[in-house]
Amino acid sequence: MKKCVLFLFLSFAVLCTIQASSLKSKNNGKPFLKVKGQDIVTPNGESFLIQGINLGNWLNPEGYMFLFKDVSSYRLIDQAFREMVGPDFTDQFWKTFKDNYITREDIAYIKQTGMNSIRLPFHYKLFTDEDYMGLKSNQDGFARVDSVIKWCKAEGLYVILDMHDAPGGQTGDNIDDSYGYPWLFESETSKQLFSEIWKKIADRYKNEPTVLGYDLLNEPIATYFTNKEEINKLLVPVYKRGVEAIRSVDPNHIILLGGAQWNSNFSMFDEKAIDSNMLYTCHRYWCDTLQSNLQDFIDFRNKVNLPLYMGET
Repeated sequence: MKKCVLFLFLSFAVLCTIQASSLKSKNNGKPFLKVKGQDIVTPNGESFLIQGINLGNWLNPEGYMFLFKDVSSYRLIDQAFREMVGPDFTDQFWKTFKDNYITREDIAYIKQTGMNSIRLPFHYKLFTDEDYMGLKSNQDGFARVDSVIKWCKAEGLYVILDMHDAPGGQTGDNIDDSYGYPWLFESETSKQLFSEIWKKIADRYKNEPTVLGYDLLNEPIATYFTNKEEINKLLVPVYKRGVEAIRSVDPNHIILLGGAQWNSNFSMFDEKAIDSNMLYTCHRYWCDTLQSNLQDFIDFRNKVNLPLYMGET
């Protein structure tokens, strides 16, 4: 009996040691996907190809996804609802919308289709005390993201966190819920808030390998501003601030940087990467599916020798 108890005790001790070793490895960043040359690699060195889908319209409502024509951004959608049915009904609608638009069953279905990841667009206001989607304080951004990560972990999917709507607006169009101009690049207050939110997010998920990485800004700087070339020069400094904020708490995750003009113009980046564990993310719409339609992206990838991820098409 004593030998049996001793055996069980030693077995338990070995198990605890293995679990502790595994946790230590996670905290050292070993199970995280990393960038190596033009590839994303797994912890065992195998190449990882992102095959995923976006969960757009859920945590950053957009008019065109509702098939609306005259109210294109969250702010305008919310105002229209409040004018039609009142504030109380609208607040309850947004809560019900968040509870039901994306669910655990949707994540399971995405896995069944053969995907290996999801990109989660979000509005920065989910991590502030600003009025957003029916809440005027105590926003539930982390609760929502925590749920997605839990569901994806259970299904073996990776999560890319995408700031689709940045403080001040990074695009200047409906997709960033802004006031018609990318004020982020001219507002010190907005730039500071942008960095602070990414730091909070990175601090929360720094030891979570289900998170593939952080997509800092979606489609910065629209095409139709006459001074877009001047604004483009301000993009890299803002990215550097965001990267610095993230790296102050999180050495583990990949950072994703998009080009200007709908993630299509990478001329502001030189061959020296901002970070040692980063990649670039491009978007392209309204074209054929031929290499010639992507050759400019391929040339850029080869120039900087880093992975290029097609985040939307």
